[in-house]
Amino acid sequence: MVKIKGELTLQMFYEIIFEDQFIEIDDQVKNKIKSSFDFLETFSADKIIYGVNTGFGPMAQYKIKDAQRIALQYNLIKSHATGSGNVIPPIYVKASMLARLNTLALGKSGVHDIVIDLMTTLINKNITPIIYEHGGVGASGDLVQLAHIALTLIGDGEVMYKNKRLTTKKVFEIENLKPIPIKIREGIALMNGTSVMTGIGVINTIYSRRLLNWMIAISASINEIVKAYDDHLSFELNQSKKHKGQREIAKSMRNHLKDSLLTRKREHHLYNQAIEVDIFEDKVQEYYSLRCVPQILGPVLDTLETVEKILFEEVNSANDNPIVDLESQHVYHGGNFHGDYVSLEMDKLKLVVTKMSMLAERQLNYLLNPKLNEILPPFVNLGTLGLNFGMQGAQFTATSTTAENQMLSNPMYVHSIPNNNDNQDIVSMGANAALITKKVIDNTFEVLAIELITIVQAIEYLEVKDKVSSKTKKMYEDVRKIIPEFKEDIILYPFISKVKDFIKIVEI
Repeated sequence: MVKIKGELTLQMFYEIIFEDQFIEIDDQVKNKIKSSFDFLETFSADKIIYGVNTGFGPMAQYKIKDAQRIALQYNLIKSHATGSGNVIPPIYVKASMLARLNTLALGKSGVHDIVIDLMTTLINKNITPIIYEHGGVGASGDLVQLAHIALTLIGDGEVMYKNKRLTTKKVFEIENLKPIPIKIREGIALMNGTSVMTGIGVINTIYSRRLLNWMIAISASINEIVKAYDDHLSFELNQSKKHKGQREIAKSMRNHLKDSLLTRKREHHLYNQAIEVDIFEDKVQEYYSLRCVPQILGPVLDTLETVEKILFEEVNSANDNPIVDLESQHVYHGGNFHGDYVSLEMDKLKLVVTKMSMLAERQLNYLLNPKLNEILPPFVNLGTLGLNFGMQGAQFTATSTTAENQMLSNPMYVHSIPNNNDNQDIVSMGANAALITKKVIDNTFEVLAIELITIVQAIEYLEVKDKVSSKTKKMYEDVRKIIPEFKEDIILYPFISKVKDFIKIVEI
């Protein structure tokens, strides 16, 4: 059980979304929500409050009659449930709901506590609204996508329930749930914010960290099986650079390789005697994709940690408009729904994830090209050269997917298009940024899966499975449970998919 007190952490988010921990709203939070609603109800009785007794957006200049206030909220939800394109997977929708619940739980939106109760129930029962990729421009928040969540709360639309797509009405009947009744501004409060881009963004960071951990392990294992010198990972060399990320990556790789029998000490080979030759048979230094891993993955780690920090500042912020402030007994109008913070961080994240896919693709190419590695057959082909193909076909997939990542890495942050009768004259495109980053992350898992299969085949060819480090040995054994050693050509795509699924769910 995770208690919501208005301050979510990454660990809490993980437990709720990935481990299906139930949530419970703290009593003090409930009291604050009730006080916020009671205050707004009194305060708005004789004042002009945006979205309570005015129209929305450029229609805010129109006064809404008291008798039409409730209809206004329902109209907003229904009219903006206009999403299209692919359906967003339930895990990302659940994360978005959790992000929205948390900001409403801050007591700065003036919603009735019945909203909090029903959202909590839906999250706990894994009833996730059907929402779509297309529709959000990210200022006034994720209006269209959040409208689909609001639609579920008022009993309309569709949901995913026990792996089936059903009408909300049907599921509410099964679970004996009742839609929320609109009281004051529940419609705009549910829709006005950054919760979809942020919820998707948090899941993106969780998967990106998993990718990074696999990339560290894979990079260490390649250095190992090609018997690279280990001084590029040394404490001394990496400590001479001030970047925390570089130091941490090097440390992780040293830890991975600490019991390897394959990596070499430069002092044992090149420092111990003067060698009278014109050309050295052994490489004096490895290619950059092996030697510069701390310098390449260090910025990835540093960026990821910054992204996590900014996203949880957003998760734990009031991103509504207007904002109810109980301390000053006032309502403040502004633009906390604007998603620029999240949009920029998603663009940064997809850049570094794309760089990981590029590193993986180059390492894969190194293993597949005998002119580069000088120890493995072409395409790590364990069969008959010319007759069999090894990993040749899989390289095309890895290259193609990496190229798509490079194209997708163009920023959304600067792709503002004015809309809403130019009321929204500069927007964040935050949901687009988060969803494209999601695609880049998924692509990168594919590239790493192909690289991982290749590494395991290389270990088989070199007959070094008893010399690799214990961490590489574990990685080897895990992959071998999914795909057996193959010399004759096999249909690879089911195995690539299975390895991808494995590394996506398993911590290393």
